[in-house]
Amino acid sequence: MYTTINEEGILNNYAKEPEIYYATYPNQEQQRRYSLQAAYATLLVATLVLVALGVS
Repeated sequence: MYTTINEEGILNNYAKEPEIYYATYPNQEQQRRYSLQAAYATLLVATLVLVALGVS
């Protein structure tokens, strides 16, 4: 932890910053999984909306 003291004797504590790294582009398999998850999510939301409309 990084600490500084100003002229009045007040301490200032700074958290240690994490090391920065760049994300990698998803490969073909990950892209397929994301597409499948999106399809399932769309199907789920559409079903919930239709059930809510049917009940009301």
